[in-house]
Amino acid sequence: MTTASPWWTPHVHADRRPRLLARNRIKAALRAWFTDRGFVEVETAALQVSPGNEAHLAAFATRAIGPDGRGMPLYLHTSPEFACKKLLAAGERRIVSLAPVYRNRERGPLHHPEFTMVEWYRAGEPYGALMGDCAALLALAAETAGTNRFRFRDREADPFAEPERLGVAEAFARFAGIDLLATVAADGATDREALHAAVTAAGLRTAPDDTWADLFSRVLVERVEPELGQGRATILCEYPVPEAALARPSPDDPRVAERFELYACGVELANGFGELTDADEQRRRFLAEMDEKERVYGERYPLDEDFLAALAQMPEASGIALGFDRLVMLATGARRIEEVIWTPVAGGSR
Repeated sequence: MTTASPWWTPHVHADRRPRLLARNRIKAALRAWFTDRGFVEVETAALQVSPGNEAHLAAFATRAIGPDGRGMPLYLHTSPEFACKKLLAAGERRIVSLAPVYRNRERGPLHHPEFTMVEWYRAGEPYGALMGDCAALLALAAETAGTNRFRFRDREADPFAEPERLGVAEAFARFAGIDLLATVAADGATDREALHAAVTAAGLRTAPDDTWADLFSRVLVERVEPELGQGRATILCEYPVPEAALARPSPDDPRVAERFELYACGVELANGFGELTDADEQRRRFLAEMDEKERVYGERYPLDEDFLAALAQMPEASGIALGFDRLVMLATGARRIEEVIWTPVAGGSR
């Protein structure tokens, strides 16, 4: 059995190097783009008291030992979000972070345990402004890489075309024949049995212990996501409130929230929000997420009480996180995320 050469072997590095240099150029171009628009680049601590409170995100845990020998549990952040929102509460208006983040239990062609996230916030600006940002950054990455097409597997997209905007409910109806919002009440309560019946009728597998969220995710992953971002990018927007724990409800329909995701070539690139600033509601949602995490994985993460206190002072804002490595993948035609990471973490495919 032949073992693949490690990434640091000279001939392997020589093959990888053009994409890595393109990565550097794209990063420099993005930094200049944000600077030109008045964004302040911030550096947030990777070690946090809470790594985030989403049910299906797994973190790396560690322990800080003080001079007295006493320990304190800490986590590598899964996103700089909590720290960035504290900076908004402190008075910053436009900020951007380009930094490594860490997620456990994630490894594959599009996943790496350490990856680079571009996260930016606009205080006092609508979340629709982030959609314009996304369109501009897709074009900038393509131009910098010297390509006019994004490619991944058998899919292509024009990074210079205006992205399609598609509501989640419309996508469920179009690609799965499911009336999603018929299973969501005005107060955000969900009808698991109604969605289960619709998913079964659509020919998708179900399990007796599937929650409403499980069923939603299955339709999204199996029927909706593969259809997105073909020919041009797609902005999938107006997520149901139960699937938008950090977003404020839409003023047009209380069943949906100001959340969108950006897709190109079937690949999720970014996740944007009109940010929730109601600290009590945020606490309620976090606790619900941690209850679900405990049910599924047998563990829960602490709440960042300092974050919740800052949230009460945070101005209305919009924010978004973009997977930088995935953007570079599409711009350079890479097949796996390790091809665009300078020094991949050991243990993955080479």
